[in-house]
Amino acid sequence: MNTEHAHAWLTAARQAMRIEGKAILAASDRLDEDFCQAVELILNHPGKLVVTGVGKSGHVARKLVSTLCSIGTPSVFLHAAEAGHGDLGVYASGDPTLLISKSGATAELLRLTPVLREFNSPCIGIIGACNSPLAGQMDVLLDASVEREADPNNIVPTASSVVALALGHALAIALMQARNFKLDEFGRFHPSGSLGCGLHLTVREVMHASAEVAWVEPQDSLKQVVIAMTLHPLGAACVVDSKRTLLGLITDGDVRRALEAHDDIRHLRASDAMTRTPVTVGPGARLYEALRLMEDRPSQISLLPVVDPNGQGCLGMVRLHDIYQSWRRSDSKQS
Repeated sequence: MNTEHAHAWLTAARQAMRIEGKAILAASDRLDEDFCQAVELILNHPGKLVVTGVGKSGHVARKLVSTLCSIGTPSVFLHAAEAGHGDLGVYASGDPTLLISKSGATAELLRLTPVLREFNSPCIGIIGACNSPLAGQMDVLLDASVEREADPNNIVPTASSVVALALGHALAIALMQARNFKLDEFGRFHPSGSLGCGLHLTVREVMHASAEVAWVEPQDSLKQVVIAMTLHPLGAACVVDSKRTLLGLITDGDVRRALEAHDDIRHLRASDAMTRTPVTVGPGARLYEALRLMEDRPSQISLLPVVDPNGQGCLGMVRLHDIYQSWRRSDSKQS
Protein backbone atom coordinates (compact mmCIF):
# COMPACT_ATOMS: atom_id res chain seq x y z
CA MET A 1 0.00 0.00 0.00
CA ASN A 2 1.23 3.46 -0.87
CA THR A 3 1.77 5.17 2.49
CA GLU A 4 1.24 8.65 1.07
CA HIS A 5 -2.05 7.66 -0.50
CA ALA A 6 -3.21 5.88 2.66
CA HIS A 7 -2.51 8.98 4.73
CA ALA A 8 -4.50 11.15 2.34
CA TRP A 9 -7.44 8.73 2.36
CA LEU A 10 -7.53 8.58 6.15
CA THR A 11 -7.30 12.34 6.42
CA ALA A 12 -10.22 12.78 4.01
CA ALA A 13 -12.31 10.14 5.79
CA ARG A 14 -11.73 11.60 9.24
CA GLN A 15 -12.48 15.09 8.01
CA ALA A 16 -15.74 13.91 6.43
CA MET A 17 -16.85 12.27 9.67
CA ARG A 18 -15.94 15.36 11.68
CA ILE A 19 -17.98 17.56 9.34
CA GLU A 20 -20.97 15.24 9.64
CA GLY A 21 -20.64 14.98 13.41
CA LYS A 22 -20.42 18.76 13.75
CA ALA A 23 -23.52 19.14 11.57
CA ILE A 24 -25.54 16.76 13.74
CA LEU A 25 -24.49 18.57 16.92
CA ALA A 26 -25.49 21.91 15.39
CA ALA A 27 -28.89 20.48 14.43
CA SER A 28 -29.42 19.15 17.94
CA ASP A 29 -28.79 22.63 19.36
CA ARG A 30 -31.49 24.04 17.07
CA LEU A 31 -34.26 21.74 18.36
CA ASP A 32 -37.07 23.80 19.87
CA GLU A 33 -40.84 23.93 20.30
CA ASP A 34 -41.37 23.02 16.65
CA PHE A 35 -39.81 19.64 17.35
CA CYS A 36 -42.18 19.08 20.27
CA GLN A 37 -45.10 20.09 18.06
CA ALA A 38 -44.01 17.51 15.47
CA VAL A 39 -43.92 14.82 18.15
CA GLU A 40 -47.39 15.78 19.36
CA LEU A 41 -48.83 15.74 15.83
CA ILE A 42 -47.62 12.19 15.27
CA LEU A 43 -48.36 11.01 18.80
CA ASN A 44 -51.93 12.28 18.90
CA HIS A 45 -52.94 10.95 15.49
CA PRO A 46 -54.59 7.50 15.69
CA GLY A 47 -53.69 6.60 12.12
CA LYS A 48 -50.45 6.42 10.19
CA LEU A 49 -47.65 8.77 9.25
CA VAL A 50 -46.79 9.24 5.57
CA VAL A 51 -43.12 9.98 4.83
CA THR A 52 -41.92 11.27 1.48
CA GLY A 53 -38.83 12.58 -0.26
CA VAL A 54 -37.01 12.40 -3.59
CA GLY A 55 -33.49 11.20 -4.40
CA LYS A 56 -31.20 10.83 -1.39
CA SER A 57 -33.92 12.32 0.79
CA GLY A 58 -36.20 9.57 -0.47
CA HIS A 59 -33.75 6.94 0.74
CA VAL A 60 -33.65 8.65 4.13
CA ALA A 61 -37.45 8.64 4.17
CA ARG A 62 -37.60 4.89 3.49
CA LYS A 63 -35.17 4.20 6.31
CA LEU A 64 -37.18 6.33 8.73
CA VAL A 65 -40.37 4.49 7.81
CA SER A 66 -38.66 1.23 8.73
CA THR A 67 -37.49 2.62 12.06
CA LEU A 68 -40.84 4.18 12.93
CA CYS A 69 -42.77 1.00 12.16
CA SER A 70 -40.43 -1.00 14.41
CA ILE A 71 -41.27 1.25 17.37
CA GLY A 72 -45.02 1.08 16.93
CA THR A 73 -45.60 4.21 14.82
CA PRO A 74 -47.44 3.00 11.69
CA SER A 75 -45.73 4.65 8.73
CA VAL A 76 -45.63 4.32 4.96
CA PHE A 77 -43.33 5.71 2.29
CA LEU A 78 -44.95 7.76 -0.48
CA HIS A 79 -43.04 8.24 -3.73
CA ALA A 80 -43.68 11.90 -4.45
CA ALA A 81 -43.55 11.42 -8.22
CA GLU A 82 -46.06 8.55 -8.10
CA ALA A 83 -48.39 10.24 -5.62
CA GLY A 84 -50.48 11.96 -8.29
CA HIS A 85 -50.81 8.74 -10.28
CA GLY A 86 -52.94 6.93 -7.73
CA ASP A 87 -50.64 6.49 -4.74
CA LEU A 88 -52.51 9.21 -2.82
CA GLY A 89 -54.99 6.45 -2.06
CA VAL A 90 -52.73 5.55 0.84
CA TYR A 91 -54.11 8.54 2.78
CA ALA A 92 -56.90 8.54 5.30
CA SER A 93 -58.16 11.97 6.26
CA GLY A 94 -55.87 13.64 8.77
CA ASP A 95 -52.82 11.43 8.22
CA PRO A 96 -49.80 13.70 8.82
CA THR A 97 -46.99 13.86 6.25
CA LEU A 98 -43.27 14.11 6.95
CA LEU A 99 -41.55 15.73 3.96
CA ILE A 100 -37.77 15.54 3.63
CA SER A 101 -35.81 17.83 1.32
CA LYS A 102 -32.34 19.35 1.34
CA SER A 103 -33.08 22.25 -1.00
CA GLY A 104 -36.70 22.93 -0.11
CA ALA A 105 -37.25 23.41 -3.82
CA THR A 106 -37.94 19.84 -4.89
CA ALA A 107 -40.49 20.14 -7.67
CA GLU A 108 -42.31 16.87 -6.88
CA LEU A 109 -42.80 17.92 -3.25
CA LEU A 110 -43.92 21.43 -4.18
CA ARG A 111 -46.59 19.94 -6.47
CA LEU A 112 -47.65 17.48 -3.79
CA THR A 113 -48.08 19.84 -0.85
CA PRO A 114 -51.24 21.69 -2.04
CA VAL A 115 -52.88 18.32 -2.77
CA LEU A 116 -52.19 17.17 0.79
CA ARG A 117 -54.45 19.94 2.09
CA GLU A 118 -57.38 18.13 0.49
CA PHE A 119 -56.61 15.19 2.77
CA ASN A 120 -56.35 17.43 5.86
CA SER A 121 -52.77 16.30 6.20
CA PRO A 122 -50.60 18.34 8.60
CA CYS A 123 -47.17 18.79 7.00
CA ILE A 124 -43.95 18.33 8.98
CA GLY A 125 -40.81 19.31 7.10
CA ILE A 126 -37.23 18.18 7.62
CA ILE A 127 -35.75 20.77 5.29
CA GLY A 128 -32.24 22.03 4.72
CA ALA A 129 -33.24 25.53 3.58
CA CYS A 130 -35.60 27.29 5.98
CA ASN A 131 -36.28 30.20 3.58
CA SER A 132 -37.23 27.92 0.69
CA PRO A 133 -40.64 27.65 -1.02
CA LEU A 134 -41.33 24.24 0.52
CA ALA A 135 -40.39 25.36 4.04
CA GLY A 136 -42.98 28.15 3.79
CA GLN A 137 -45.74 25.59 3.21
CA MET A 138 -44.99 23.48 6.27
CA ASP A 139 -47.11 23.43 9.42
CA VAL A 140 -44.07 22.41 11.42
CA LEU A 141 -40.50 22.95 10.26
CA LEU A 142 -37.37 21.15 11.50
CA ASP A 143 -34.17 22.88 10.43
CA ALA A 144 -31.87 20.39 8.65
CA SER A 145 -29.44 22.96 7.27
CA VAL A 146 -25.71 22.20 7.20
CA GLU A 147 -22.69 24.46 6.95
CA ARG A 148 -21.25 22.31 4.17
CA GLU A 149 -21.29 18.81 2.76
CA ALA A 150 -18.53 16.42 3.73
CA ASP A 151 -17.02 15.95 0.27
CA PRO A 152 -14.19 18.19 -1.01
CA ASN A 153 -16.46 19.80 -3.61
CA ASN A 154 -19.25 20.53 -1.13
CA ILE A 155 -21.86 19.03 -3.42
CA VAL A 156 -22.54 15.35 -2.59
CA PRO A 157 -25.47 14.93 -0.15
CA THR A 158 -23.51 13.59 2.83
CA ALA A 159 -23.75 15.83 5.88
CA SER A 160 -27.23 16.93 4.78
CA SER A 161 -28.45 13.33 4.49
CA VAL A 162 -26.95 12.40 7.86
CA VAL A 163 -28.60 15.39 9.55
CA ALA A 164 -32.00 14.58 8.02
CA LEU A 165 -31.67 11.01 9.20
CA ALA A 166 -30.59 12.12 12.67
CA LEU A 167 -33.61 14.43 12.97
CA GLY A 168 -35.86 11.54 11.96
CA HIS A 169 -34.20 9.33 14.56
CA ALA A 170 -34.69 12.09 17.13
CA LEU A 171 -38.42 12.05 16.37
CA ALA A 172 -38.48 8.27 16.73
CA ILE A 173 -36.69 8.33 20.08
CA ALA A 174 -38.95 11.09 21.39
CA LEU A 175 -41.99 9.03 20.37
CA MET A 176 -40.56 6.01 22.19
CA GLN A 177 -40.10 8.17 25.26
CA ALA A 178 -43.62 9.56 25.02
CA ARG A 179 -45.15 6.09 24.69
CA ASN A 180 -42.88 4.49 27.29
CA PHE A 181 -42.00 1.96 24.60
CA LYS A 182 -40.57 -1.26 26.09
CA LEU A 183 -38.31 -4.05 24.86
CA ASP A 184 -41.24 -6.48 24.83
CA GLU A 185 -43.09 -4.25 22.37
CA PHE A 186 -40.05 -3.91 20.14
CA GLY A 187 -39.70 -7.70 20.13
CA ARG A 188 -43.33 -8.04 19.05
CA PHE A 189 -42.72 -5.84 16.00
CA HIS A 190 -39.27 -7.35 15.31
CA PRO A 191 -39.51 -11.12 15.88
CA SER A 192 -36.92 -12.20 13.28
CA GLY A 193 -33.16 -11.97 13.02
CA SER A 194 -30.60 -11.81 15.78
CA LEU A 195 -32.26 -8.85 17.46
CA GLY A 196 -35.68 -10.48 17.53
CA CYS A 197 -34.24 -13.75 18.80
CA GLY A 198 -32.30 -11.91 21.48
CA LEU A 199 -35.49 -10.26 22.71
CA HIS A 200 -37.60 -13.44 22.72
CA LEU A 201 -35.27 -16.13 24.02
CA THR A 202 -34.07 -16.18 27.62
CA VAL A 203 -30.77 -17.33 29.08
CA ARG A 204 -32.51 -20.37 30.55
CA GLU A 205 -33.34 -21.62 27.06
CA VAL A 206 -29.74 -21.74 25.81
CA MET A 207 -27.58 -22.03 28.95
CA HIS A 208 -25.46 -25.04 29.88
CA ALA A 209 -26.96 -26.55 33.00
CA SER A 210 -25.34 -28.29 35.96
CA ALA A 211 -24.16 -31.55 34.39
CA GLU A 212 -22.38 -29.75 31.53
CA VAL A 213 -20.43 -27.30 33.67
CA ALA A 214 -17.03 -27.64 35.36
CA TRP A 215 -17.57 -27.18 39.12
CA VAL A 216 -14.67 -26.78 41.51
CA GLU A 217 -14.22 -25.69 45.11
CA PRO A 218 -11.81 -22.98 46.25
CA GLN A 219 -9.39 -25.45 47.89
CA ASP A 220 -9.11 -27.65 44.78
CA SER A 221 -5.69 -27.72 43.17
CA LEU A 222 -5.09 -26.00 39.84
CA LYS A 223 -4.52 -29.46 38.39
CA GLN A 224 -8.02 -30.49 39.49
CA VAL A 225 -9.36 -27.32 37.90
CA VAL A 226 -7.68 -28.14 34.59
CA ILE A 227 -9.04 -31.70 34.69
CA ALA A 228 -12.59 -30.43 35.35
CA MET A 229 -12.33 -27.90 32.54
CA THR A 230 -11.04 -30.60 30.19
CA LEU A 231 -13.99 -32.87 31.01
CA HIS A 232 -16.43 -29.98 30.55
CA PRO A 233 -14.85 -27.82 27.83
CA LEU A 234 -16.92 -24.65 28.01
CA GLY A 235 -13.96 -22.36 28.57
CA ALA A 236 -14.34 -21.84 32.30
CA ALA A 237 -14.95 -23.44 35.69
CA CYS A 238 -17.32 -22.11 38.35
CA VAL A 239 -15.82 -22.00 41.83
CA VAL A 240 -18.58 -22.74 44.36
CA ASP A 241 -19.10 -23.80 47.97
CA SER A 242 -21.07 -26.80 49.21
CA LYS A 243 -24.37 -24.97 48.61
CA ARG A 244 -23.41 -24.14 45.01
CA THR A 245 -22.98 -20.46 45.89
CA LEU A 246 -20.75 -18.86 43.27
CA LEU A 247 -17.44 -17.72 44.79
CA GLY A 248 -15.52 -17.06 41.61
CA LEU A 249 -14.82 -17.99 38.01
CA ILE A 250 -11.72 -19.45 36.37
CA THR A 251 -11.41 -19.08 32.60
CA ASP A 252 -8.93 -20.64 30.18
CA GLY A 253 -7.14 -17.30 30.21
CA ASP A 254 -6.87 -17.34 34.01
CA VAL A 255 -5.20 -20.77 33.84
CA ARG A 256 -2.70 -19.59 31.23
CA ARG A 257 -1.87 -16.50 33.24
CA ALA A 258 -1.29 -18.62 36.36
CA LEU A 259 1.07 -20.88 34.41
CA GLU A 260 2.99 -17.87 33.10
CA ALA A 261 3.31 -16.32 36.56
CA HIS A 262 4.46 -19.44 38.46
CA ASP A 263 7.24 -21.89 37.67
CA ASP A 264 5.76 -24.37 40.14
CA ILE A 265 1.98 -24.55 40.12
CA ARG A 266 1.61 -27.50 42.48
CA HIS A 267 0.77 -25.26 45.44
CA LEU A 268 -1.82 -23.19 43.55
CA ARG A 269 -5.50 -23.58 44.42
CA ALA A 270 -8.64 -22.56 42.60
CA SER A 271 -8.96 -19.59 44.93
CA ASP A 272 -5.55 -18.34 43.76
CA ALA A 273 -6.54 -18.16 40.09
CA MET A 274 -10.23 -17.26 40.18
CA THR A 275 -11.92 -13.94 39.50
CA ARG A 276 -13.77 -13.30 42.76
CA THR A 277 -16.54 -11.04 41.51
CA PRO A 278 -17.40 -12.27 38.02
CA VAL A 279 -20.18 -10.70 35.99
CA THR A 280 -23.26 -12.91 36.24
CA VAL A 281 -26.71 -13.12 34.68
CA GLY A 282 -30.07 -14.49 35.79
CA PRO A 283 -31.80 -17.38 33.99
CA GLY A 284 -34.78 -15.20 33.09
CA ALA A 285 -32.73 -12.49 31.40
CA ARG A 286 -33.19 -12.05 27.65
CA LEU A 287 -30.30 -13.06 25.43
CA TYR A 288 -30.08 -9.44 24.34
CA GLU A 289 -29.41 -8.43 27.96
CA ALA A 290 -26.78 -11.16 28.37
CA LEU A 291 -25.05 -10.03 25.20
CA ARG A 292 -24.92 -6.45 26.45
CA LEU A 293 -23.34 -7.65 29.72
CA MET A 294 -20.64 -9.40 27.73
CA GLU A 295 -19.92 -6.76 25.11
CA ASP A 296 -20.73 -3.33 26.58
CA ARG A 297 -17.62 -3.11 28.72
CA PRO A 298 -13.99 -1.99 28.28
CA SER A 299 -12.79 -5.60 28.14
CA GLN A 300 -15.27 -7.95 26.51
CA ILE A 301 -16.02 -11.37 28.01
CA SER A 302 -17.29 -14.47 26.26
CA LEU A 303 -19.25 -16.27 28.99
CA LEU A 304 -21.37 -15.63 32.06
CA PRO A 305 -22.20 -17.79 35.09
CA VAL A 306 -25.97 -18.07 35.48
CA VAL A 307 -27.02 -17.34 39.06
CA ASP A 308 -30.49 -17.87 40.53
CA PRO A 309 -31.85 -14.52 41.78
CA ASN A 310 -33.80 -16.30 44.52
CA GLY A 311 -30.73 -17.59 46.30
CA GLN A 312 -30.59 -21.07 44.78
CA GLY A 313 -26.94 -20.69 43.84
CA CYS A 314 -25.19 -20.99 40.50
CA LEU A 315 -27.26 -22.84 37.90
CA GLY A 316 -24.93 -23.06 34.93
CA MET A 317 -23.22 -21.01 32.29
CA VAL A 318 -24.05 -19.21 29.05
CA ARG A 319 -21.47 -18.42 26.37
CA LEU A 320 -21.36 -15.87 23.59
CA HIS A 321 -21.14 -18.84 21.22
CA ASP A 322 -24.43 -20.21 22.58
CA ILE A 323 -26.19 -16.92 21.86
CA TYR A 324 -24.90 -16.79 18.29
CA GLN A 325 -25.85 -20.44 17.75
CA SER A 326 -29.40 -19.79 18.95
CA TRP A 327 -29.70 -16.90 16.47
CA ARG A 328 -28.55 -19.10 13.59
CA ARG A 329 -31.03 -21.83 14.54
CA SER A 330 -33.83 -19.29 14.80
CA ASP A 331 -33.04 -17.80 11.39
CA SER A 332 -32.85 -21.23 9.74
CA LYS A 333 -36.26 -22.18 11.13
CA GLN A 334 -37.84 -18.98 9.86
CA SER A 335 -36.31 -19.34 6.41
